[in-house]
Amino acid sequence: MNGAAQLFDTHVHLDCSPLVERLDEELALACAAKVGGFVVPGVAPADWPRLLETVDRAPEAWAAPGIHPLAADRWNETTAKDLAALLEHPKVVALGEIGLDTLLDEPPPSIQENALRGQLRLAREAGLPVLIHCRGAHGRLLEILREERAGERGGILHAFSGSLETARQAIDLGFAIGFGGTLTYPNARRAPEVLKALPAEWIVLETDAPDLASHPHRGQDNRPAWLALIAAEVARIRNWSLEETARITTENACRVLKLAGTRAARPETNDKGQITKDSL
Repeated sequence: MNGAAQLFDTHVHLDCSPLVERLDEELALACAAKVGGFVVPGVAPADWPRLLETVDRAPEAWAAPGIHPLAADRWNETTAKDLAALLEHPKVVALGEIGLDTLLDEPPPSIQENALRGQLRLAREAGLPVLIHCRGAHGRLLEILREERAGERGGILHAFSGSLETARQAIDLGFAIGFGGTLTYPNARRAPEVLKALPAEWIVLETDAPDLASHPHRGQDNRPAWLALIAAEVARIRNWSLEETARITTENACRVLKLAGTRAARPETNDKGQITKDSL
């Protein structure tokens, strides 16, 4: 990597308001905070065109189109074909965000599971990792990941809220563990304990902006530049320097997402410090 290590945001909704309306400003602020790469996940089929338009505007951003559990009832033969076609786009590096969410009233678990399984199969066929959203269903999620051979492609468990044992089982399946703004909350207990115990090579960072702003900005619209606050907390908990934190977590993200070809573990940057994908 050229110069100082850059941070990598593995989960940020740059295509959503208010970020998309001020995209150039947000990217400039992120660059100043040494954030040099982004993955922008999908939520619903209607959002996919804007998602791809957004990453096309940002050389340092890549896309992960998919159907979130809250939109799982929109999974059908037509959306499956549309998504399969999108996965051929050169800026698509993963399929997401997909998963299970028991805190949602609708759609019911059976519909969520059907959409999850279908998309896991699609990702496996396309040779892409997946971004996983899960609340309240980690045991069932792990069962499905095993049944669908998701470990063949791996991915990232976004906004991880499970136990250390769950994290270890996910890592055994080739999934990195994503830590975001909740790690920085003064009352955070489980996440810091999990972070401290995990192997270094399976830790990645995320903002989930514009949601889940870090302390002391909790309750505000989250910003990609605030990934630096999460990195600082990771550094404190792991007893790493900020440089080590950036290098380790970015190398992890690029390895899991298969960025920069065979040099994924040491991603290249351009003269602005932005991470490049040499296979484009």
